[in-house]
Amino acid sequence: MFSEIKDTQLRQSVRRLHMTLVKLRWITVVALWLLLLPPVLWVLRRDIHLMLDTFTWTAVRYALAFKPWTALALSLCIGMTLGVLVWQSRNILYGLPKNELKRLQKQAQKICERGDRHPLWRWVCK
Repeated sequence: MFSEIKDTQLRQSVRRLHMTLVKLRWITVVALWLLLLPPVLWVLRRDIHLMLDTFTWTAVRYALAFKPWTALALSLCIGMTLGVLVWQSRNILYGLPKNELKRLQKQAQKICERGDRHPLWRWVCK
């Protein structure tokens, strides 16, 4: 995936930057689930209790239709999770696109040039 980069040091920095971005995306997804799921479950507690007795998709639809903030929070969590899964799967199966690889190269060079003043320097260039 990173074999197109001739400079060994830059290749290693780009690989580290990519792995750091992957970890940050998953941390964001986990944080969304941990922050948004408890309030959502609290708001839906009565509906969940009813659905445990007789589950229907109509009950799910009405539970979310009349609580739009809850539906928005669940949609955000599910959408971010699916987005990261699709992004990472594409990178694993097909490799990084050339434009994304060039963007990562430029970003890694900027981080290394800036030095320890950049928050990602420790994980990318050290």
